[in-house]
Amino acid sequence: MKSITDKAEVSIEFPEKVYMGSFGKASGFEVKADEEEVMLKLLRRSEPRREVTMHLHYYLLADVLRELARAMKTMAPLDEAHRAPLSESAQALTAALKKKGRAKKGKT
Repeated sequence: MKSITDKAEVSIEFPEKVYMGSFGKASGFEVKADEEEVMLKLLRRSEPRREVTMHLHYYLLADVLRELARAMKTMAPLDEAHRAPLSESAQALTAALKKKGRAKKGKT
């Protein structure tokens, strides 16, 4: 499990209940990917202990990333402290996707 360097807040609303939780630097996260989906788990180890797991299928994840890009086009530029890690992560994802594409072509 990797440490969270910033924070995440989660809110789940049902008709008669709302669940809210925050995950900060004392929390951790885990990401797994398989042929169908990406799993993101957030774990708060301190009391009160909290755990959230999300399973995102690739079409939804692609839609989310596309909408994030669209939303960021309309806002003021991010400061370098936030922009650099996002850019590096996007480049790493692009490189991983290209590598996977070449591997599949080579097997066929």
